Amino acid sequence: MHEMSIALAVVDQIGDAARSGGHEAVETVVLRVGELAGVVPDALRFCFELACEDTVLAGAVLLTEPVPGRAHCAPCAREWATGLPPHLCCPACEGPAAGLLSGRELEIAEVRWAPGRRAAAHEEA
Repeated sequence: MHEMSIALAVVDQIGDAARSGGHEAVETVVLRVGELAGVVPDALRFCFELACEDTVLAGAVLLTEPVPGRAHCAPCAREWATGLPPHLCCPACEGPAAGLLSGRELEIAEVRWAPGRRAAAHEEA
């Protein structure tokens, strides 16, 4: 299950940001997840909860923001929703997609820090 490695990487990155920013707790993490990224949001949420144990993210909520897959056709300049399974032939001219415009994203979009006191090392700065 690669969702666990993704969850661990997210917790690692946010933990580093918390330490450098002097934050003691995280309330919410928002991830943008493309429908073509090969990630199962429910599995990712489950893994995220496990990965957060005993970290500054313990108790944090993971929200996923879906990003639909979109492709474009170079010859006719059309764009379309790829859907799942992905339809990668242009619905207008039946030519192959020249590329994906969206749908492969997997990124941290937002971190909401828990209100309260910052770590002492950063209070003096």
